[in-house]
Amino acid sequence: MRPLLPASIAILALAATAQAHDRDDLGRLTPVVAPNPKVAGSAAPNVLSPELVETIVAQGANALENPAAVSLGNGKMLEIDHYGYNGNGPMLPTAGDVQAVGHNVEANKTEPDKNTYLVLHHQRGADPDYDYGTHFLFQGHETGATNAAGAVVGYITRINLDADDLHRVTLMAALDTAGATLPTFDGSTWDPWAQRLLFTSEAGSAGGVWQATLDFPSMAEDISGSFGRGGYEGIQNDSDGNVWIVEDSGGGTGAVNTHAKQPNSFLFRFVPRHLGNLREGKLQALQLISLRTHQPIAFHAGQADADILSPDVGDLHTYGKVFQTHWVTIHDTAVDGNVPFDANALAKAKLATPFKRPENGQFQPGTGFRRFFFDETGDTDSRTEAGSAFGGFGSILVLNQSDPSAGSGTLTLFFRGDIDHTGFDNVAFFGRDQVVFVEDRGDGLHAQHNALDSAFLFDTRLDYANPSHRPIRILAQGRDASATLDSGFQGTPGFPNEGDNELTGIHVSNGDPGRHGILGAQDPDLFDDGWRAFYTQQHGDNMTWEILPKGGSNRSDR
Repeated sequence: MRPLLPASIAILALAATAQAHDRDDLGRLTPVVAPNPKVAGSAAPNVLSPELVETIVAQGANALENPAAVSLGNGKMLEIDHYGYNGNGPMLPTAGDVQAVGHNVEANKTEPDKNTYLVLHHQRGADPDYDYGTHFLFQGHETGATNAAGAVVGYITRINLDADDLHRVTLMAALDTAGATLPTFDGSTWDPWAQRLLFTSEAGSAGGVWQATLDFPSMAEDISGSFGRGGYEGIQNDSDGNVWIVEDSGGGTGAVNTHAKQPNSFLFRFVPRHLGNLREGKLQALQLISLRTHQPIAFHAGQADADILSPDVGDLHTYGKVFQTHWVTIHDTAVDGNVPFDANALAKAKLATPFKRPENGQFQPGTGFRRFFFDETGDTDSRTEAGSAFGGFGSILVLNQSDPSAGSGTLTLFFRGDIDHTGFDNVAFFGRDQVVFVEDRGDGLHAQHNALDSAFLFDTRLDYANPSHRPIRILAQGRDASATLDSGFQGTPGFPNEGDNELTGIHVSNGDPGRHGILGAQDPDLFDDGWRAFYTQQHGDNMTWEILPKGGSNRSDR
């Protein structure tokens, strides 16, 4: 093994190997003391624990090796020519240009999102004579230009990590198998049974799941006839071949609680009828049983205020409470067919339990896919009447089951968010007992609390009900100059892009494309034995980074 990294004041050891989980395998990480403040007109660099560094693997200005044009309808075409920009304007405003409705001073930024890392052989690209290597990072894109039907156009890219600049980023697909433009995508994963990449769209009644082949060009297929439509974001496999989906559908505010939102999102599980065939099977939604009434905790239409501050929601965000859970089937292709359906509406009708904007989740390594961590983003508003006690600042929850396909289990609170740890979004395990959740506070909460986003490392062995146990900030997101400029444009009518940078897409994997390589199957040995860490600094320059140990190297099989 390599020498230990420099000692520091931190109190938490990171990923130990499968043979010695108590060994300080990566050294101790020094906490980043504070988040970057939001200062009008000022950019700021990212700040990592001093034992870590980061390097850009792609950024928005990277030209695609194979640009393409797609129809927006009404005779208009859209150029898809860069990793993070549509070809419908300049990357930065030109001197004297003025934003106006119908005239954009900037091109639409496409916001590459969740990363999926795979080690693959014999991959092809646009250049038939080029060797693309073996290490690849796939993304869907979250925003972009709007077509004539009012839908935002997305696409799928592959970063060729071994390639030169001319072949660095490949456009894998911009149309689906029916010839329609792809929607914007948020989540992604690799399903080794189906041999397909899976991408989720958070577009509510127009959202869903698309499966895409690895070959070039990729064939992307809408499979919402089995998965349903919803505000889908996080997506993961378990060892039985089931697909877990975390929905992010924000609810309405109350008439009294005007800064808090009604829980409106669900945790789903798709159980395929036959392994590898994702067009047939059952979609299930998680149901919690009230500790007070012993009835399902359900959504109540027209009762936002009551749901926001309900005793059940308070119990859910109280340490030590244990809820009994059940999976309820809301759709079965064998009975209901393959016409796309509203999964959120069916979950409500079947009395599944809504959460406060859960966004992502992962199985803890070493638990046999019996322990699933997922987060709630919360209200992303410092004025939330829900506060910490009712999930206003989000949470991290843990679902425990006897096996991944079990019909029942228990759910507990792992961490209750507060104003300093809130807006949880993406998640990755850095080791068997070390999990990192990153924030997506949004521009409004950035300004309210004068803090940009952070990444926090939690020890799953600790009881965070104890106030002496706090997560460690390992990354304070900064703000690049482009995002600083965009932040200044916020509120300008017609401006097409987001403001502050967002910390997203965090991903730790050794790239194993087999069934033993699904996230949660192996104990991560970060920076060794091929294990690598990536994340995307969305908005602004849209940079995708690899995290590395300072003064060392990633001993990946490159």
